Amino acid sequence: MTRLKLQKASLVLLLSFVIIFSFLAIIQLEKNSLLSSTVISPSNSNLSWNHFAFLSNPPLTHYMPTFYGVQIVLEDTIKESPDSFINNSTTRVEVYDFINANPGIQFRGICTGLSIAIGTAEFHLGVLKKAGLISFVRDGKYKRFFASKKFSMKEMKLISLLRHETIREIIKKIASEKIVSHQRLASHLCITSQGLTWQINRLREEGIVEENRNGIRVAYSLNEVYVQLLPELICTIEQ
Repeated sequence: MTRLKLQKASLVLLLSFVIIFSFLAIIQLEKNSLLSSTVISPSNSNLSWNHFAFLSNPPLTHYMPTFYGVQIVLEDTIKESPDSFINNSTTRVEVYDFINANPGIQFRGICTGLSIAIGTAEFHLGVLKKAGLISFVRDGKYKRFFASKKFSMKEMKLISLLRHETIREIIKKIASEKIVSHQRLASHLCITSQGLTWQINRLREEGIVEENRNGIRVAYSLNEVYVQLLPELICTIEQ
Protein backbone atom coordinates (compact mmCIF):
# COMPACT_ATOMS: atom_id res chain seq x y z
CA MET A 1 0.00 0.00 0.00
CA THR A 2 2.81 2.37 0.98
CA ARG A 3 4.64 1.51 -2.23
CA LEU A 4 1.56 2.38 -4.30
CA LYS A 5 1.26 5.78 -2.58
CA LEU A 6 4.93 6.51 -3.30
CA GLN A 7 4.43 5.67 -6.97
CA LYS A 8 1.43 8.03 -7.19
CA ALA A 9 3.35 10.81 -5.45
CA SER A 10 6.28 10.35 -7.82
CA LEU A 11 3.94 10.49 -10.82
CA VAL A 12 2.30 13.71 -9.56
CA LEU A 13 5.73 15.29 -8.97
CA LEU A 14 6.88 14.29 -12.46
CA LEU A 15 3.76 15.78 -14.09
CA SER A 16 4.27 19.00 -12.12
CA PHE A 17 7.82 19.34 -13.45
CA VAL A 18 6.60 18.68 -17.02
CA ILE A 19 3.94 21.43 -16.75
CA ILE A 20 6.39 23.93 -15.22
CA PHE A 21 9.02 23.34 -17.92
CA SER A 22 6.33 23.59 -20.62
CA PHE A 23 5.32 27.04 -19.27
CA LEU A 24 8.94 28.18 -19.25
CA ALA A 25 9.49 26.99 -22.83
CA ILE A 26 6.37 28.84 -24.09
CA ILE A 27 7.45 32.03 -22.28
CA GLN A 28 10.91 31.86 -23.87
CA LEU A 29 9.43 31.34 -27.34
CA GLU A 30 7.15 34.35 -26.90
CA LYS A 31 10.04 36.54 -25.80
CA ASN A 32 12.31 35.40 -28.63
CA SER A 33 9.67 36.26 -31.25
CA LEU A 34 9.81 39.90 -30.14
CA LEU A 35 13.56 40.29 -30.31
CA SER A 36 15.64 41.63 -33.19
CA SER A 37 18.98 40.17 -34.24
CA THR A 38 20.71 43.59 -34.62
CA VAL A 39 22.45 45.36 -31.73
CA ILE A 40 23.27 49.10 -31.81
CA SER A 41 24.25 51.62 -29.21
CA PRO A 42 21.50 53.92 -27.89
CA SER A 43 23.84 56.83 -28.58
CA ASN A 44 22.98 56.45 -32.28
CA SER A 45 19.32 57.15 -31.62
CA ASN A 46 17.42 60.43 -31.76
CA LEU A 47 15.63 59.45 -28.57
CA SER A 48 16.65 61.03 -25.30
CA TRP A 49 18.12 58.79 -22.57
CA ASN A 50 14.89 59.10 -20.58
CA HIS A 51 12.83 57.93 -23.53
CA PHE A 52 15.29 55.12 -24.23
CA ALA A 53 15.13 53.94 -20.64
CA PHE A 54 11.34 53.93 -20.68
CA LEU A 55 11.08 52.11 -23.98
CA SER A 56 13.69 49.50 -23.11
CA ASN A 57 11.61 47.99 -20.33
CA PRO A 58 7.88 48.69 -20.75
CA PRO A 59 5.25 47.02 -18.55
CA LEU A 60 4.43 43.67 -20.15
CA THR A 61 1.63 41.25 -19.54
CA HIS A 62 2.04 37.77 -20.96
CA TYR A 63 -1.09 35.71 -21.52
CA MET A 64 -0.44 32.01 -21.57
CA PRO A 65 -2.63 29.28 -23.11
CA THR A 66 -5.44 27.81 -21.07
CA PHE A 67 -4.69 24.59 -19.20
CA TYR A 68 -7.57 22.69 -17.65
CA GLY A 69 -9.81 25.75 -17.94
CA VAL A 70 -7.37 28.08 -16.10
CA GLN A 71 -5.62 30.97 -17.92
CA ILE A 72 -2.18 31.72 -16.52
CA VAL A 73 -1.22 35.43 -16.50
CA LEU A 74 2.32 36.54 -15.71
CA GLU A 75 2.96 40.25 -15.15
CA ASP A 76 6.38 41.86 -14.93
CA THR A 77 7.97 38.68 -13.67
CA ILE A 78 9.99 37.65 -16.70
CA LYS A 79 13.69 38.38 -16.36
CA GLU A 80 15.55 38.96 -19.61
CA SER A 81 19.20 38.27 -20.30
CA PRO A 82 21.35 41.35 -21.09
CA ASP A 83 21.51 40.40 -24.80
CA SER A 84 17.74 40.05 -25.05
CA PHE A 85 17.27 43.34 -23.23
CA ILE A 86 19.54 45.22 -25.66
CA ASN A 87 18.01 43.62 -28.75
CA ASN A 88 14.50 44.48 -27.61
CA SER A 89 15.41 48.11 -26.94
CA THR A 90 17.33 48.46 -30.19
CA THR A 91 14.43 47.32 -32.36
CA ARG A 92 12.09 49.81 -30.74
CA VAL A 93 14.57 52.66 -31.20
CA GLU A 94 15.05 51.67 -34.85
CA VAL A 95 11.28 51.76 -35.41
CA TYR A 96 11.07 55.24 -33.86
CA ASP A 97 14.03 56.55 -35.87
CA PHE A 98 12.61 55.12 -39.10
CA ILE A 99 9.28 56.86 -38.54
CA ASN A 100 11.07 60.09 -37.62
CA ALA A 101 13.08 59.93 -40.86
CA ASN A 102 10.07 58.91 -42.98
CA PRO A 103 7.05 60.93 -41.80
CA GLY A 104 3.76 59.52 -43.02
CA ILE A 105 5.15 56.03 -43.55
CA GLN A 106 2.53 53.30 -43.40
CA PHE A 107 2.69 50.02 -41.50
CA ARG A 108 3.86 47.83 -44.38
CA GLY A 109 6.55 50.36 -45.22
CA ILE A 110 7.94 50.06 -41.69
CA CYS A 111 8.02 46.26 -41.87
CA THR A 112 9.69 46.30 -45.29
CA GLY A 113 12.09 49.15 -44.54
CA LEU A 114 13.40 47.54 -41.34
CA SER A 115 12.96 43.91 -42.45
CA ILE A 116 11.01 43.01 -39.32
CA ALA A 117 8.04 40.73 -38.83
CA ILE A 118 4.49 42.07 -38.69
CA GLY A 119 4.02 40.94 -35.09
CA THR A 120 7.27 42.58 -33.99
CA ALA A 121 6.31 45.87 -35.66
CA GLU A 122 2.84 45.83 -34.09
CA PHE A 123 4.31 45.26 -30.64
CA HIS A 124 6.86 48.09 -30.80
CA LEU A 125 4.42 50.52 -32.43
CA GLY A 126 1.99 49.82 -29.60
CA VAL A 127 4.64 50.62 -26.98
CA LEU A 128 5.71 53.81 -28.79
CA LYS A 129 2.11 54.95 -29.15
CA LYS A 130 1.37 54.29 -25.49
CA ALA A 131 4.50 56.24 -24.52
CA GLY A 132 3.28 59.22 -26.57
CA LEU A 133 6.30 59.14 -28.88
CA ILE A 134 4.41 58.53 -32.11
CA SER A 135 0.98 59.34 -33.51
CA PHE A 136 -0.88 58.41 -36.68
CA VAL A 137 -3.57 59.67 -39.03
CA ARG A 138 -5.84 57.52 -41.15
CA ASP A 139 -5.49 57.59 -44.92
CA GLY A 140 -8.33 55.46 -46.21
CA LYS A 141 -7.72 51.97 -44.86
CA TYR A 142 -4.12 52.77 -43.91
CA LYS A 143 -2.51 54.30 -40.84
CA ARG A 144 0.32 56.74 -41.47
CA PHE A 145 2.79 57.20 -38.61
CA PHE A 146 4.59 60.34 -37.40
CA ALA A 147 6.94 61.28 -34.58
CA SER A 148 4.81 63.08 -32.01
CA LYS A 149 4.79 66.90 -31.78
CA LYS A 150 6.85 67.29 -34.97
CA PHE A 151 3.96 68.18 -37.28
CA SER A 152 0.55 69.76 -36.79
CA MET A 153 -2.58 67.76 -37.62
CA LYS A 154 -2.96 69.82 -40.80
CA GLU A 155 0.61 69.03 -41.86
CA MET A 156 0.18 65.33 -41.12
CA LYS A 157 -2.92 65.19 -43.34
CA LEU A 158 -1.08 67.01 -46.12
CA ILE A 159 1.90 64.66 -45.86
CA SER A 160 -0.48 61.70 -46.02
CA LEU A 161 -1.87 63.06 -49.30
CA LEU A 162 1.61 63.75 -50.65
CA ARG A 163 2.59 60.13 -49.95
CA HIS A 164 0.43 59.25 -52.97
CA GLU A 165 2.77 59.58 -55.96
CA THR A 166 0.19 60.90 -58.44
CA ILE A 167 -1.04 63.59 -56.05
CA ARG A 168 2.54 64.57 -55.25
CA GLU A 169 3.34 64.96 -58.97
CA ILE A 170 0.21 67.08 -59.49
CA ILE A 171 1.24 69.41 -56.66
CA LYS A 172 4.84 69.66 -57.91
CA LYS A 173 3.74 70.50 -61.46
CA ILE A 174 1.26 73.17 -60.36
CA ALA A 175 3.77 74.64 -57.88
CA SER A 176 6.45 74.92 -60.59
CA GLU A 177 4.19 76.52 -63.23
CA LYS A 178 1.87 78.49 -60.89
CA ILE A 179 -1.09 77.69 -63.16
CA VAL A 180 -1.41 74.70 -65.49
CA SER A 181 -4.19 73.55 -67.83
CA HIS A 182 -6.08 70.32 -67.33
CA GLN A 183 -4.91 68.93 -70.67
CA ARG A 184 -1.26 69.78 -70.06
CA LEU A 185 -1.36 68.31 -66.56
CA ALA A 186 -2.95 65.05 -67.73
CA SER A 187 -0.35 64.76 -70.50
CA HIS A 188 2.49 65.39 -68.04
CA LEU A 189 1.23 62.68 -65.68
CA CYS A 190 0.39 60.24 -68.51
CA ILE A 191 -3.09 59.63 -67.10
CA THR A 192 -6.58 59.99 -68.59
CA SER A 193 -8.60 63.17 -68.28
CA GLN A 194 -11.10 61.33 -66.07
CA GLY A 195 -8.32 60.04 -63.84
CA LEU A 196 -6.95 63.55 -63.38
CA THR A 197 -10.42 64.90 -62.61
CA TRP A 198 -10.82 62.34 -59.82
CA GLN A 199 -7.49 63.35 -58.25
CA ILE A 200 -8.17 67.08 -58.65
CA ASN A 201 -11.59 66.76 -57.01
CA ARG A 202 -9.94 65.25 -53.95
CA LEU A 203 -7.48 68.16 -53.76
CA ARG A 204 -10.27 70.70 -54.27
CA GLU A 205 -12.27 69.18 -51.41
CA GLU A 206 -9.26 69.69 -49.15
CA GLY A 207 -8.97 73.29 -50.34
CA ILE A 208 -5.49 72.73 -51.75
CA VAL A 209 -6.12 73.29 -55.45
CA GLU A 210 -8.26 76.00 -57.05
CA GLU A 211 -9.96 75.64 -60.42
CA ASN A 212 -9.83 78.42 -63.00
CA ARG A 213 -12.28 78.30 -65.95
CA ASN A 214 -12.13 80.24 -69.20
CA GLY A 215 -14.98 78.99 -71.33
CA ILE A 216 -14.43 75.29 -71.80
CA ARG A 217 -10.80 75.51 -70.78
CA VAL A 218 -9.87 74.54 -67.22
CA ALA A 219 -6.65 75.29 -65.41
CA TYR A 220 -5.45 74.73 -61.84
CA SER A 221 -3.45 76.67 -59.28
CA LEU A 222 -2.52 76.19 -55.63
CA ASN A 223 -4.44 77.90 -52.86
CA GLU A 224 -2.23 80.73 -51.57
CA VAL A 225 -2.30 79.19 -48.09
CA TYR A 226 -0.36 76.18 -49.41
CA VAL A 227 2.00 77.83 -51.90
CA GLN A 228 4.96 77.78 -49.49
CA LEU A 229 3.92 74.93 -47.21
CA LEU A 230 3.44 72.17 -49.79
CA PRO A 231 6.88 72.40 -51.49
CA GLU A 232 8.51 72.31 -48.04
CA LEU A 233 6.58 69.18 -47.09
CA ILE A 234 7.45 67.55 -50.42
CA CYS A 235 11.14 68.17 -49.67
CA THR A 236 10.64 66.58 -46.25
CA ILE A 237 9.23 63.45 -47.85
CA GLU A 238 11.76 63.19 -50.68
CA GLN A 239 14.92 64.05 -48.77
